[in-house]
Amino acid sequence: MNMTHYMELLAVNQPWNLLIFMAIPIVLAETLAITELYILFTRRFDGFVYRLNRFAGTTVGLYFVGVIAYLMATAVLPITKNNEWRTAIDVIAVASYLIGGLPLIWIALQDFGLVNKAQDQIGKLKIHAICVALFLVFGHIAMIAGMLDPSLLGYKGTNTHQMGGVQSNADHEFCHPEMHEQMKGSHQQMMNGQGMPNSNPNKMPMQSQGHSH
Repeated sequence: MNMTHYMELLAVNQPWNLLIFMAIPIVLAETLAITELYILFTRRFDGFVYRLNRFAGTTVGLYFVGVIAYLMATAVLPITKNNEWRTAIDVIAVASYLIGGLPLIWIALQDFGLVNKAQDQIGKLKIHAICVALFLVFGHIAMIAGMLDPSLLGYKGTNTHQMGGVQSNADHEFCHPEMHEQMKGSHQQMMNGQGMPNSNPNKMPMQSQGHSH
């Protein structure tokens, strides 16, 4: 099965890529979403939950600034330049992942007081909730598209660029099926004593000759 660059990014360099590009941002975003609901219901703009909400919002926003900058420089631009996208499925998966980080960056900018200055606490909270919802929508689109096989739209696997600059050990020794069958037949004949001068078919050879492929 062929993989999208999104899925390949998470699969290589285990477990670090999975932690860096999936686990950490998802944990921070879900913490933001859960605390958001608590604040919406209680209207408590102080205390531990509110501070945790602010921490999660600013941290995940800044985190995605780094993730987007890194992937744009090391993956998206080189893949685009070399025309190595694996059909529209691949583009949708990667683009949705990157776009999903933008609402979280907006939350961080708001929490730092750089945008939405005229909004009151309730207004800012609503913007928080909308941004979290947008992240969840784009994040799930990225996951669904990322798990699809690009060959559904005609992609044929080739030695292409990998996201994150990680090189895979795709090279492997190949044994041709016809050669394998010939070697297998020769081995069977030797075991049966055929083609060997002065051989006794009823006598077990002292040492059988193996083969490797």
